[in-house]
Amino acid sequence: MIIFGLAIYIFARKMEKKPILPWKGNGVTSSHDHKSKKKNKPKKHEVELDEEPNLFRDFLSDVKEIDNHMLRYHNNKFVLYAEVNPVNYFLLSQEEQEAIDVSFERWLAQLNYNVQFYLQNRYVDLSVPIQQMRESMMDADNLHDNAIQYGRSLVEDLVKWQTITPRYETKRYLLFTHTVNSNDITAEDREELEQKIVEKAFAELYRRFNTAKSQLRKANMDVELLTNEGIGEVLYHTFNRRKAVKNRYQDFGVKEMLALYVTAEQDNARIELVKEGVDDEIAQENHEQPRKAEEAS
Repeated sequence: MIIFGLAIYIFARKMEKKPILPWKGNGVTSSHDHKSKKKNKPKKHEVELDEEPNLFRDFLSDVKEIDNHMLRYHNNKFVLYAEVNPVNYFLLSQEEQEAIDVSFERWLAQLNYNVQFYLQNRYVDLSVPIQQMRESMMDADNLHDNAIQYGRSLVEDLVKWQTITPRYETKRYLLFTHTVNSNDITAEDREELEQKIVEKAFAELYRRFNTAKSQLRKANMDVELLTNEGIGEVLYHTFNRRKAVKNRYQDFGVKEMLALYVTAEQDNARIELVKEGVDDEIAQENHEQPRKAEEAS
């Protein structure tokens, strides 16, 4: 009889979803409470759109401008970019390889300043050769119909190959850096000081560039100075590697995408509004420039 009553008690406690032992009532939670806790639990990857950081602006927050073929920071640090056209080292003979090694090591031994080696992987862009092939077919008058058909099919295959099969090419750059101390320069006004700072930085960096160019030429490596447009293209490919093939940097100027505002017909109110926004941003940067210079020093 006692066993039968104990079985009824256990069955009743189970049906009521209560613990068998009354003094352990706080140790068991119901499935309903467990589900409600799961619903109220915040998602790990749930982030508001306004909280996302502006990576591009934060990464270039210390950059002041790109001018005079140099990248300039707020603390008067200048960077000069030079592109290196490599030599096919492994197709050369043993003597030629040793000559390249000696020239390169001799240049490295002369360095008493920092030089950065920057490698950038880009998608292979065949738009220029494809455009040249199309222009050649259009200008040629004595081509056979089969040759024209073959050229068109080849162009179509190249376009599909570039789109479907992503392939990369490596661009090689030398980065020369130099910081100018404005306290070492005497000038009558702010404009003259800025001019002397830029001239001093460019003279020093261009000297380093010429040294590398002359030494690496002996190793059959051509070194070319990048202009303002070249530096902008390097930064553009850094942040837009996938889009750079479709939206080419060289097309921006042709399509008038480098203008301060659109060159289509606009009313005066729209133009003045854009100008005010640009002036406000410039004023804000000029206001923050002394603070960044103090933090850098």
